[in-house]
Amino acid sequence: MGRIWTTEIGQHAGERVQLAGWLHRLRQLKDVSFLVLRDAKGLAQIVIEDPALAERLAQLPNESVLEIEGLAVAEPQAPGGVELHQPTIDVLAAAVEPPPLDLYRPTLKAQLPTILDHAPIALRHPRQRALFRLAAASMAGFRATLAARDFVEIQTPKIVGSATEGGRNSVNARPGVR
Repeated sequence: MGRIWTTEIGQHAGERVQLAGWLHRLRQLKDVSFLVLRDAKGLAQIVIEDPALAERLAQLPNESVLEIEGLAVAEPQAPGGVELHQPTIDVLAAAVEPPPLDLYRPTLKAQLPTILDHAPIALRHPRQRALFRLAAASMAGFRATLAARDFVEIQTPKIVGSATEGGRNSVNARPGVR
């Protein structure tokens, strides 16, 4: 069995499937827990009925990397209409600490300096990723349209008249020149 994307889970209802991604959120209720797994394409809900497994997962910080195998079951109230039952979960890499931002919230609730200081993590947020997917699709459309009209895309060098931040030492590498 090969890994599938979370967005493909609906095509495999009634089958055992394998997912891999980040622990996006763990919601613990009285009798059952719900693990939300995020991969590069979307989210999937995994039902955890084993209390020992739920307790083990509760010890993991969000953003830990998991590989999950389970039975895809059609469930109307699940996100996307399908969730995984009877999971087998392997922790591929536990996060060292929880992320500085709550990636499971619909929007990032942080000030701009915090978002910029933690950009590699902030860019994992589904809404931020959606903006980049939109920009990439827009660029692909422009490229395809221009290529169909025999335009040639060129990559021009960027020449600046003075040293750039971070490049000053390499530009003025000769001794005695400042």
